[in-house]
Amino acid sequence: MSQSHFNSVFLTQRLSLLRTLQRMVDNPSTAEDLLQETYLRVTRALSERAIEHLEPFVFQTARNLALDHLRARKVQERTLLEDVPSEVVYSVAAIQSTPEEAAHAEQLLMRLNTSLGQLTARQQRIFILSRLHGCSYLEIAGQLQVSASTVQKELKLIMAICVGVAQRMEQ
Repeated sequence: MSQSHFNSVFLTQRLSLLRTLQRMVDNPSTAEDLLQETYLRVTRALSERAIEHLEPFVFQTARNLALDHLRARKVQERTLLEDVPSEVVYSVAAIQSTPEEAAHAEQLLMRLNTSLGQLTARQQRIFILSRLHGCSYLEIAGQLQVSASTVQKELKLIMAICVGVAQRMEQ
């Protein structure tokens, strides 16, 4: 099966693939990313071996990527909820907080900033991609060329550091 034949199949099925991915992940931008990843994965597979039934293989690849994304998103949500106690989440200064609460929140943020500044460059990148940009474990793993498990472990360590800083401030 040639690359040009795959390109033809992909272009013909692109809209159908995109709609399928959008239904699965409920996010047009993520669906586009998964569609691009599908193209890359199938291209890589074609360079390694012949694929007899190309169209079903393309759809299955897209489906598997979407399921991986959804699993990673669920793990990320669960990790965030499990790793950060609710009292830490709710201790961040609200708009109508007292001056004491605002000062406490500012001090907490400064200490967190100091602690996060001591992380390795990779850990800082993982934290920024996850917590500020909302990337999934798989997306981060792909960008940093590490496993999703590595991303999860690093984030768990980073969140433990954050929780430790908050707990020390409460003492």
